[in-house]
Amino acid sequence: MENPLGTERIGKLMLRYGIPATISMLVNAIYNMTDQIVVGNVIGMLGIAATNIAFPIMTVSAAITYLFGSGGAANFNLRLGEGNKEAANAAACNTLSLLALSGTIIGVVVLVFTHPLVYIFGATETVMPLSVTYTTIIAIGVPFGIFSAGACYIIRADGSPRYAMICTLAGAIFNMIADPVTAFVFHWGIAGVAWATTVGQMLTAAIAVYYFLRKTKTVSISASALRLKAYLAKRIASLGVAPCINQLGQAVVQITMNNTLRYYGASSSFGSDIPLGSVGAISKLSAMHMAVTIGIAMGCQPINGFNYGAGQYARVKKTLKLAIIAASIVSFAVFIAYQTAPHALMFIFGENDPLYLEFSARYLRIFMMMAFLSGVQPVVATFFPSIGNAKRGTWIAMSRQILFIMPLLLVLPLFFGLDGALYAGPIADICAASVSTFFVITEMKRF
Repeated sequence: MENPLGTERIGKLMLRYGIPATISMLVNAIYNMTDQIVVGNVIGMLGIAATNIAFPIMTVSAAITYLFGSGGAANFNLRLGEGNKEAANAAACNTLSLLALSGTIIGVVVLVFTHPLVYIFGATETVMPLSVTYTTIIAIGVPFGIFSAGACYIIRADGSPRYAMICTLAGAIFNMIADPVTAFVFHWGIAGVAWATTVGQMLTAAIAVYYFLRKTKTVSISASALRLKAYLAKRIASLGVAPCINQLGQAVVQITMNNTLRYYGASSSFGSDIPLGSVGAISKLSAMHMAVTIGIAMGCQPINGFNYGAGQYARVKKTLKLAIIAASIVSFAVFIAYQTAPHALMFIFGENDPLYLEFSARYLRIFMMMAFLSGVQPVVATFFPSIGNAKRGTWIAMSRQILFIMPLLLVLPLFFGLDGALYAGPIADICAASVSTFFVITEMKRF
């Protein structure tokens, strides 16, 4: 029987795999967005700032998910495309083991070093107590969050994108219900919001485990297959390193941005807490946007991997082209919203302080000035690992965060103060889109 990844119409396949993948990515963003909205309406700006301080932990967790989940799924699809089902199964099972082990390690590290970490992440004295409470509870859910999100990549690659979507939706729906209940009914404050997120991640992990025990199509779980093998771990990580580095870069940028705002904000009319709270809310809006573009890219991953492995390069080219067009349309719509309705977007988070709204609108209009270009880089960075070219994908993934934004954040504020941090965004977007376009044109000529 022919695999539909190699024969079915590309547009139809992109919808089948892209919509569930996008919803799954959005769900992860919704976890954080819901927390931010409820905290903003219950506690206010300081609560928003506190959840923002913990956001690098979420980003690092996503990075590990990409490293092993995305890398494992790419390896799985490439082996299936080659007709090697035994190697594909070994890759899937080792991926699950890597996710469980890495999630546990990160959760323990955060629990042990909570206080120094939140200070490094940019917490002020007023935000510190709330940050510690929120981060401590979130750390308990980290192993479950990493495992469930990464396992869903394998579930999609196994031919069950709808189950993967249901898996992540279950936790998100629980979180959206539990957040307001813990905050407004039980009055547990920021701790209740954190527990709602953690329990939601546990629920998602349980549903993912059930799939591998009862519902798999190609993957066969066994003790020997789950035993970690160094060569497989290296191969999996090599294919997931590009999106992982992109996320790690985002975490570094978030930490640098928080500390920059804390330092330069103190000498401005806004103070330190307003910029921290503002960027905390806006980062969740940005995460929703990037969830869609990355979801589109991840939905194309099994199509690209299988067809490249099978030598059907025309289908790979068409998939990449359609993915770039779709991500660019989404990014342009987001750009319009940022530029025309910044105050309306910020009212969602329940903070009406005039200075807070003023800085938020300024941040959205300047830092997101080139948001319409931001869909190209994640699609291209995910494309190259899906066809086995992890090195090129890594360089593209590093471009915006590490090569461009980081130096700009360190240099521009020296000359332009707080505004310097804002202008780092559009300059980096232009540079990253240019690099991605160059590599895509080069690869298409090779095809």
